[in-house]
Amino acid sequence: MVKKLIRHKDDRGFFEEMIRVNDEFFKEGFGQLSHSFMFSGIIKAWHIHKNQIDWWYCSRGNLKVALCDLRKGSKTENIINEFQIGEHSENIIIKIPAGVAHGCKVIGESAELFYVTSGVYDPRQEGRIPHNDAKIGYDWFKLPDIK
Repeated sequence: MVKKLIRHKDDRGFFEEMIRVNDEFFKEGFGQLSHSFMFSGIIKAWHIHKNQIDWWYCSRGNLKVALCDLRKGSKTENIINEFQIGEHSENIIIKIPAGVAHGCKVIGESAELFYVTSGVYDPRQEGRIPHNDAKIGYDWFKLPDIK
C-alpha cells in the first residue's frame, strides 16, 4: 500500500503530514519509530516479519525499494513491486505488510530512511533472506531500462 503525501510549501520551506492515529493507512498502530542512515550503494535486503507491519519514508537521498510477497495463497504471491522513494522521487510512504519480503538500495551519495513499525523490536519477529536469494530472483545490481 502506498500513501501519497501532500507537501505545503511556502517561502519558509514546507510542512507535510505523514501519518496519524486515525488514518486507515495506519490502522495497525504504532510500536516504534526508527531511523537508518546508509552510505552510497548499500543494499539492505531481504527482511521479512511474521506479524509486524512497516511504514517506510525516505527523507534524504534516494532509495530503490523492492517488495516480494511471500504470503502463501496471497493474490500477489511471489510478485515483486519496485519503488523509488526519496528527495528526487514520488513523495510517498510505503506500507509493508507482514509476510512481504522487503529491501532497499541507496541510489546516489547516501540516504536516510525513517520507518514506523506496528510493534517494538522482537528478534523472534525478524527474518532475513540473502539479497541474492534464487527463489525471489531479484537483481539488486540491474540498471534501470533506458527509455
